[in-house]
Amino acid sequence: MERTGDDAAPRKAAAPPQGHDAALPWARLRSAPAGPQAFKRMLAEVDPKARPGDIVAVYDRSDAPYGAALYNPRSLVALRFLTRSLAGFEPDAFLKKMIGRAVELRRGILDLDRATEAYRVVHDHGDGLPGLVVDRYADRLVLELYSLGMFRLADRIERAMQEHFPGCKTVRRASEPVQRMEGFHLAPGSAGRVRVKENGVIFEVDLEKGHKTGFFCDQRENRLAAAALSRGRRVLDLFSYTGGFGLYAMKLGAAEDAACVELDPDASAQARRNANLNGVRLDAVCADAFPYLRQMAANQKSFGLVVLDPYKLIATREGFDLGRRKYMDLNRLALAVVEEGGFLVTCSCSGLLQWPDFQQLVRSAAGSAGRRLQILRRSGAGPDHPFAADFPEGEYLKVLWCRVL
Repeated sequence: MERTGDDAAPRKAAAPPQGHDAALPWARLRSAPAGPQAFKRMLAEVDPKARPGDIVAVYDRSDAPYGAALYNPRSLVALRFLTRSLAGFEPDAFLKKMIGRAVELRRGILDLDRATEAYRVVHDHGDGLPGLVVDRYADRLVLELYSLGMFRLADRIERAMQEHFPGCKTVRRASEPVQRMEGFHLAPGSAGRVRVKENGVIFEVDLEKGHKTGFFCDQRENRLAAAALSRGRRVLDLFSYTGGFGLYAMKLGAAEDAACVELDPDASAQARRNANLNGVRLDAVCADAFPYLRQMAANQKSFGLVVLDPYKLIATREGFDLGRRKYMDLNRLALAVVEEGGFLVTCSCSGLLQWPDFQQLVRSAAGSAGRRLQILRRSGAGPDHPFAADFPEGEYLKVLWCRVL
């Protein structure tokens, strides 16, 4: 993320924009953003009454209404826009409308309740609620909070959710870095675990200590598609977390066997428990994927299907080059253990790594490994993870389906 100049605080000013309705504090832009969020340097003046986490009415430099946004002067992103219209804006009505629209997509249009008990209900900018993710796991709703504004709105969000999921218990989560950057503190809870069924596969989800909200719903359709390639093949699921691709391969794909490699010991142990829940056998290996792949190549081990789904290797612009090299090395090592005619399903969840660069590094890795690739298709997150047209960074997950020759 570009940092130059972003730490400059906007000037406070007492003179409100002409025609401003005092129902909300106000902010005046110095320059208009290209997308749905504005950095500090883009702000000219802010109402002295505006407090971090407030919803503010935003005006352009000519005092024309620009929209309503979540305001936080502590954050690099000072404004997260909720709407570009101020006419008749009322926070509770807005939240109910946007949450109702999000639920309708998942339940009424995608009909996800038919296939799974785990799906994303709200996806940040993609659903017009920046700084908020809501995932459903059976009778639990997990709110992951990425902004101070959404932290302050959490009670209202939960009330609106109860209208669509009556009786559901809610869990709030936020990472320590987000809490420090945004300036809020979320008291630790005791959410425990819950079991969910996804396309007939059972997973136990740790809602308190699991990664992100406890599970990765974004790979649901990709897990199902990969299972179709696994029949009679030896499967290697790298960065497997709690065994998603490997479990699908064994239970739905009739794979010969599956090895799930994961460095987190708690997640690896959960993969073993998930295998028992599904009545299948898999080899849950608690290991670092880099040396594991080198060892497999040295032992001349090969697999018919390799799934490479690493954690986010590029988190900042400053770390781009190092993260890109890691992706290159991983793909080169993974390609070395795919049998001739087998498949590599390779993923990136780094939003800063765009499709062209991802494809180029996979091509380079194939050249370095001396393998020829057929690209069968590209995919991304499931349709319950929409991204906004003016926020392409929301298309974070990229998956290349490769036949290795």
